[in-house]
Amino acid sequence: MADTPNITDPDQDPNANAGPQKGFLARHAMLERSPTLLFIFSLLVVTIGGVVEIAPLFYLENTIEEVDGMRPYSPLELAGRDVYIREGCYVCHSQMIRPMRDEVERYGHYSLAAESMYDHPHQWGSKRTGPDLARVGGRYSDAWHVDHLNDPQSVVPESIMPQYAFLGRTPIEGEHVEALLRTHRMVGVPYTDEMIENAVLDFRAQGDPDSDWDGLVERYPGAVVSNFDGQPQLTEMDAMIAYLQMLGTLVDFSTFTPDASR
Repeated sequence: MADTPNITDPDQDPNANAGPQKGFLARHAMLERSPTLLFIFSLLVVTIGGVVEIAPLFYLENTIEEVDGMRPYSPLELAGRDVYIREGCYVCHSQMIRPMRDEVERYGHYSLAAESMYDHPHQWGSKRTGPDLARVGGRYSDAWHVDHLNDPQSVVPESIMPQYAFLGRTPIEGEHVEALLRTHRMVGVPYTDEMIENAVLDFRAQGDPDSDWDGLVERYPGAVVSNFDGQPQLTEMDAMIAYLQMLGTLVDFSTFTPDASR
């Protein structure tokens, strides 16, 4: 008669050491079989992770490093930004240069959080059918932008961008620009009472080099004053080009050094 193995000997019983592991797996299976328990524990995990990520932000005075040169948009630039968003330009053009060698070599210094601190909403984008526009300001003349908006293929033959010539035929009066600045101030953009009171005057002055635009440049340093589309009246194309010509121009990256204390 064959010897009966001693089941109390762990060397002869392969399942002798599997008790704790088997018990743990059984509990895990219980969670998977119960939608209610799985939901409760998933919610608990997400809540703990959210608290760990979000709670520290309440103890920081500012989560964005302040950078010299940044200012709110001028009234005409802000109106142009609204046209940019309305026409869906952000769908094909991002405004976020990642800190990668190929992007920095092509577009310039990587984007800083401070450059979007007055954007509501931001224009980082999720894809690039066309080039990134974070540093497009000053790279091309006003005339180039006019040609590009009127007939993109005339300056970039391989472009699939549609024509926006109608912008040059659409007058823009700026009668609501003061209310626009007030609205942005409500969400934290530091527009002063003086800026709001002079909103309409500044709006018109930026598109007219023959106007008295000294106050505009004092309130919005670096603002480009030009008859952007070459027409006698302000149009949506003026506003759009004013916005494009300031992108990436406010920060002097030749002197920029990150704040190591943050």
